[in-house]
Amino acid sequence: MKDEHTAKVNGTALNISTKKSIEICSFIRNKNLQEAKKMSRDVISFKRSVPFRRFNADLGHKKGKEGPASYPIKAAKGVTKLLESVEANAQFKGLGKDLVIKHIKADLASRPWHSGRQRRRKMKRTNIEIIVEESVEEKKKEVKKDVKDKREIKEKPKKEETKEKEIKLKKEEEKKEEIK
Repeated sequence: MKDEHTAKVNGTALNISTKKSIEICSFIRNKNLQEAKKMSRDVISFKRSVPFRRFNADLGHKKGKEGPASYPIKAAKGVTKLLESVEANAQFKGLGKDLVIKHIKADLASRPWHSGRQRRRKMKRTNIEIIVEESVEEKKKEVKKDVKDKREIKEKPKKEETKEKEIKLKKEEEKKEEIK
């Protein structure tokens, strides 16, 4: 991946479940950015469930053909914020509007102790990394523009050279006519 066609965001030590984040990441991977944001908002509003493929023990099936699924609202809110942030980063870099999520992953972050009265617990912490890339169509458009620009640059000197040659030839013909 070239940096000129990509935008990146890192969310570190987010207070969300790592397992649910992994499932959301696999749910929106390789999707269009706008579509992924809509899917994430639908999860928050209970319109769409996230199919759980890996961490699906004791999960009930939801409507449709999804199988075991859930509505991880808190994790979806965190991912939605990161998607909006990566979109802003892409706009700042001057990328097009048609962006695709090429890389998204959720990792376990450091888990500090959460103290209580009787005992202590480890907190939930997650690192999420998202990289979006311009779609192939927009890249092709840019390449075609670059090729046209290069052709124009190469053609201009040729035209100028031919004009100069024509002018020289006319002058020579005029001199020959004057001599006669």
